[in-house]
Amino acid sequence: MPPAPLRRILTVLRNRYGEPPPPAAGRDPFALILWEMVAYLTDDDTRRAAFEALREQVGLAPPALLDAPLSVLTAICRSGGPVQPGERAKRMKLVAALAIDEFDGDLSQVLRWEYATAVKALRKFPSVAEPGADRILMLCGSHAVLGLDSNALRVLCRLGYGHETKNYTKTYRSSRDAATAELPGKASSMAEASLLLREHGKETCKYTVPRCEECPLTASCAWYQARTRMR
Repeated sequence: MPPAPLRRILTVLRNRYGEPPPPAAGRDPFALILWEMVAYLTDDDTRRAAFEALREQVGLAPPALLDAPLSVLTAICRSGGPVQPGERAKRMKLVAALAIDEFDGDLSQVLRWEYATAVKALRKFPSVAEPGADRILMLCGSHAVLGLDSNALRVLCRLGYGHETKNYTKTYRSSRDAATAELPGKASSMAEASLLLREHGKETCKYTVPRCEECPLTASCAWYQARTRMR
């Protein structure tokens, strides 16, 4: 079945979840990289608390991170989840050094660059792959690209946007491009779509136990319809 019009889907999600709040990390690309590093495999509230602790106790500027004791960064990362807090703290110092050495401490300059060049620059940072670079440029409002996390990507795939393969990058690009074709060419529209899809993936369209019984999109969901036919 062909996917339902994405704008109609987003209206349903907006009615369900409300307008998505702006990113807690703001529109600073370096802060958005730290946002991803400060917590791991945890909920948004825990991540937000760890990020605010980093902002208050250390600061978000590259020189401040380089000067901060590793023990302080490790403690903050531990508050964002127990998985390898020391390694995440070391990566923070690494990204700070990279921002200073290659971008004169001002990563925001990439927001003025052409898309492919900006993505290449952001991918120099540990853990920033193409989807992460797209999300940074989108959330900063500089490029009209649909950056998707794994939750948003899962929702789009199940709705029939793009083709799911064993290659994550190919799946991501397929879904991103199919959905982008139906959205206004503005970064703000892309960000709203991405955040609404992410919320639906987190709350309802879960990976292992999707709550299809309460999902308002089942009539438009190719994945649900296929499962229903198999019963």
